[in-house]
Amino acid sequence: MNFDFTEEQLAVRDAARDFAQNELLPGVIERDENAQFPTEQVKKMGELGFLGMMVDPKYGGGGMDTISYVLAMEEISKVDASTSVVMSVNNSLVCWGLEKYASEAQKQKYLIPLATGQKIGAFCLSEPEAGSDATSQKTTAEDKGDYYLLNGTKNWITNGSSAGYYIVIAQTHKEKGHKGINALIVEKGMEGFIVGKKERKMGIRASDTHSLMFTNVKIPKENRIGEDGFGFKFAMKVLSGGRIGIASQALGIASGSLELSLQYSKERKAFGVEISKHQAIQFKLSEMATNIDAARLLCLRAAYLKDQHKDFTKESAMAKLFASKTAMDASIEAVQIHGGYGYVREYHVERFMRDAKITQIYEGTSEIQNIVIARELLK
Repeated sequence: MNFDFTEEQLAVRDAARDFAQNELLPGVIERDENAQFPTEQVKKMGELGFLGMMVDPKYGGGGMDTISYVLAMEEISKVDASTSVVMSVNNSLVCWGLEKYASEAQKQKYLIPLATGQKIGAFCLSEPEAGSDATSQKTTAEDKGDYYLLNGTKNWITNGSSAGYYIVIAQTHKEKGHKGINALIVEKGMEGFIVGKKERKMGIRASDTHSLMFTNVKIPKENRIGEDGFGFKFAMKVLSGGRIGIASQALGIASGSLELSLQYSKERKAFGVEISKHQAIQFKLSEMATNIDAARLLCLRAAYLKDQHKDFTKESAMAKLFASKTAMDASIEAVQIHGGYGYVREYHVERFMRDAKITQIYEGTSEIQNIVIARELLK
């Protein structure tokens, strides 16, 4: 077992760190306060190749491995989780799903602009009555011969207004249950497709999260991904990979919380000495660091298995379950270590605490991760 990173992986990590510090950190508090989408920062991220990291270069991607992706996600999430979720969705849920399962024509038309950052993608599964229970799709795609007629509503869609292409999961054959679901590529601007209100969120406020409404939207048959009825399986496959991205985001929030806590504890004095010299603070830092290292190893193990084309379903669920809890715990401790300063915005850690919570909810709640892990164990 080799724990060393390659020169290429380290170069990706360092490039992501530089981008986060130089491009994302300035203005991150203001973007959070104003719920302002990081348009220019995402554009630059695309130019640097961070939006199609794992895509084959022949489709405009970076051709990198999943380990490089984990390293980059951690560095960017240390600073701005609102931007890293854009990166995660585009890489894991959209680009990877298209490269793995789309037709060559679909790759040429949609994957290349997404991998190069010319367009941003969105993944549309959740509905007002179908969150964790993804089989209960109320959005319908009625087969009309050479096209589908799409009707329904999707909720909590990341990149909801800024995406150019949307992968929409919809029910075509209700009598077949989850085997009658399809995945369709929808373009912004199609007649009958409306982007709804922007959600006012507790955390990752700068990312744009919207409801989407579809009323008799005509989707050409060639926009269906895979065979008829493949949609639910497609969604589960891409979500399994997406969990590596969200686990890495959680890891970044946790490690960012630790870095700021270490720095602050060496500067702040209480009872005549730096608070880092008090055992109560040392124990907090020690536990944070241990859990963060464990979360990082879980993320890297899942990434390694994915790169080796081995089953990573259980491992990605474990990584997300543990890393998201670690992010929540570490960010709470960071606020505690900062004391009163931790409660004000200019010290960043209160934002980390707000951002951390969503990692336990989206792309499969912690409860769902436990179900996935148990199911894999009991096979």
